[in-house]
Amino acid sequence: MSSSAIALPGQDLGPVSSNTVGAGTHVYGDHLFASIAGPVHTTAPKPPSKAPPTLSITRPTGALLLPEVGTTVLGRITRTNARQANFSILALGSTGDVVLAEPLPAIIRQQDIRLTEIDKITVAGSFRVGDVVRAVVISLGDERAYFASTARDELGVVMAVSEGGNRMVPISWREFEEVGGTGKKEARKVAKVV
Repeated sequence: MSSSAIALPGQDLGPVSSNTVGAGTHVYGDHLFASIAGPVHTTAPKPPSKAPPTLSITRPTGALLLPEVGTTVLGRITRTNARQANFSILALGSTGDVVLAEPLPAIIRQQDIRLTEIDKITVAGSFRVGDVVRAVVISLGDERAYFASTARDELGVVMAVSEGGNRMVPISWREFEEVGGTGKKEARKVAKVV
């Protein structure tokens, strides 16, 4: 059994024809998707079987980890309004190196979305519910939520789904485009690829 990248819920793991469904995954259409956040494990079938390898995702166990000020986190946007975006922190580290056993609540305030032109930024033009965001913790906040920021180039939306439910890819620092040639574009605060 080998372990590689960290997957987030809803992440495409590849076609079903080249993988077998394991724990923590599900099939949608002809692709295999992550059902939970965690490391992806690949288990090869025992010889002489010619079946494809099984992909599974497990939540790591261990000590309770909490983010500190300056910690880069990955999370999913859960709610937005005119002044802020609420999100659940799912993993710590810029690539989600440490997956949390339970999501932690966090807030990105309008003034913490970008460094420049703060008065022109709108939360709705930067995030949508369901977006996966890379952010940095700027305050331990209060008893309800951490405060986070996406005000650096490498921070922002890393995975997005269109209003129609289709996967999207970034095409600039402020737009995602729907996959499949529809040409539909939606505004986001896009994280620069690191």
